[in-house]
Amino acid sequence: MAFWRRKKEDRYITLGLNESAQKPSEEEEQAPATASTAAPDTRLEPPAATRGAAVGAEASVTEPALEPVPTGASPTPPPASESALTQGAKPEVIESPRPSAAPATPQASTGASEKRPETVAATLPPPPTTTPARTPPAPARSSSFSTSILGLDRSIEDLQAEEAALEQAFAARFSRAIAKTRESLSEKIDTVFQGRKQIDAELLDELEEALIAADIGVPTTLSILETVRRGISRKEINDVEALKASIKHELLTILEDSKKGGVGDETEAPEGVVPYVIMVVGVNGVGKTTTIGKLAQRIKAEGNDVLICAADTFRAAASDQLAIWAERTGVPLIQQKHGTDPAAVLFDALKAAKARKSDVLIVDTAGRLHNKSNLMAELEKMKRVAAREVEGAPHETLLVVDAVTGQNGLEQARQFLKVAGVTGIVLTKLDGTAKGGIAVAIAKELGLPIRYAGIGEKVDDLVKFEPELYVDGLFN
Repeated sequence: MAFWRRKKEDRYITLGLNESAQKPSEEEEQAPATASTAAPDTRLEPPAATRGAAVGAEASVTEPALEPVPTGASPTPPPASESALTQGAKPEVIESPRPSAAPATPQASTGASEKRPETVAATLPPPPTTTPARTPPAPARSSSFSTSILGLDRSIEDLQAEEAALEQAFAARFSRAIAKTRESLSEKIDTVFQGRKQIDAELLDELEEALIAADIGVPTTLSILETVRRGISRKEINDVEALKASIKHELLTILEDSKKGGVGDETEAPEGVVPYVIMVVGVNGVGKTTTIGKLAQRIKAEGNDVLICAADTFRAAASDQLAIWAERTGVPLIQQKHGTDPAAVLFDALKAAKARKSDVLIVDTAGRLHNKSNLMAELEKMKRVAAREVEGAPHETLLVVDAVTGQNGLEQARQFLKVAGVTGIVLTKLDGTAKGGIAVAIAKELGLPIRYAGIGEKVDDLVKFEPELYVDGLFN
């Protein structure tokens, strides 16, 4: 599945392999005719006397074409009609000796020349015969498409198989990332269900404790159990497997419904709006700068032009850290000296993105706590500057949340939503915590979609959060 669905207009390349050769345009056809009519013949004619002499010379010098004679054979005598021409040109022709390889004797040659001198004069020495050297055959060259970058040497089945393999690899990595959350939730649920054949009130109480321990949250847990009790009363849930299926369905419904709030997909913005501005916010230490580097790499890898704006001028090492990621990913970086107004840096970055015709602009902001009013006011100023330069900007405001913080991350998201207008969540360090259930709590209580998830430290360890993969990974 594609990481970034928003593509620029020239995403389709027409190779023209099946198109016929184009006919020359009317302008090209008329160009030679115009040139011939416009440019007069400027050649100078010779004087009349010289022209007459030249014509006479041409008439007298014109000789019939002679075919070469094979080596060792006597020359073919010319026809009678050619003898008169040869006789007239006799004083001007220089007689050349016969080759020594001729089979005729000297007496015979002399006699023939005395009887018919015009024949000797008109006969040219036979050309030397040379046997052309046989060139060795050229070595077989490998096809130029054997290592085609465009994949022209591969069938559509091969490309589809490769894409499926990549999707399976990302799914496997995502499943491994939530292994600790799965162990915390699924094993506790299995312990609750172990040896139970009937669903009673005690089982539901233990199930409630297991869901809360996974940081799914009290309101979300109560909502899930209410749905379960309703199914039990309707005789829809009769055994443990049906209970697990009901919990999975409820979790998936919560995550899917959260896409209706905020920005669930980058294609929601009009295609003509360029650049697509993403503003990244969050408190210090949650992996905000690392997330920006990974996000730029994944978007750039799909053929988009990306630009990073280092608007975190409050922390001294922020620009240096972001510069390392920009160099590692090969993405241009717009930055200024420490202490510069972040709104001014963003203004310069927007101008640069327009000049470069960049597709995506990712804006780094200063790490700030949700209770710092001055930093929150600064964030509002940056949003006004972006909206004035680009229609609808910022198109996404992503809040980076450390999954290890659990319910504290939920409180951060709640406060940032009030001030910064957060449209989506990025869960980092999901592979190092057993509290991955915070994704369900954020989706349920705030109605914000989980856009991306950090599953490692490598540059490509940022994946799109897929609700179905997440829920299946918790129980399988």
